[in-house]
Amino acid sequence: MPNSSNHSVRVILVDDHPQRAAMVEQIMKVCDFDVVSTLSCASGLLFKIQEHKPHVVMIDMDSPGRDILESLSLISQHNPTPVVMFSNEEDPEFICEAINAGVSAYMVEAINPEKVKPLIHVALAQFEMYQALRLQLSSTQQELNDKNILDKAKRLLMKHQKISEPEAHKNMRTLAMNNSQTLIDVAKNVLAILDKE
Repeated sequence: MPNSSNHSVRVILVDDHPQRAAMVEQIMKVCDFDVVSTLSCASGLLFKIQEHKPHVVMIDMDSPGRDILESLSLISQHNPTPVVMFSNEEDPEFICEAINAGVSAYMVEAINPEKVKPLIHVALAQFEMYQALRLQLSSTQQELNDKNILDKAKRLLMKHQKISEPEAHKNMRTLAMNNSQTLIDVAKNVLAILDKE
């Protein structure tokens, strides 16, 4: 996220009304945002994100359809980017689906020049916080998965070699050092061999 006035916030604008899009682009310039691309629909949005690497995607549509949510889900999976959506769609189910698809901020109103700048900065901050939580969760899940693999490998060694848990752990550590492998790689090898017996 840009943190000084010398670095403009790069924005991709998706708006299905060309005249309104031109007006919104002017609002963006007044707010010191750099609109790097304007699209009339979500088609090609993922490509444009890869090409321009925007700080935020701003969507202004009266009635966004399911196709835009599918595009946003793909973006969230492959190239996570903060998304601000302005829409007349008030259906709570649609709003929930939009948030699940990766929308960082959803406004049921027309773009208000006075609100754009703080709203985009809030969306950027929320996105960063969400990404940090996602990374932390992924890391925790990986650690738990590794621990389960290590524990299972140790149990198999203990049963197979009739040794204690500390001895099994020591044997695996020795194998890891002797073969320049990580402990988890040794555990996976142990499982691959002994789990079949």
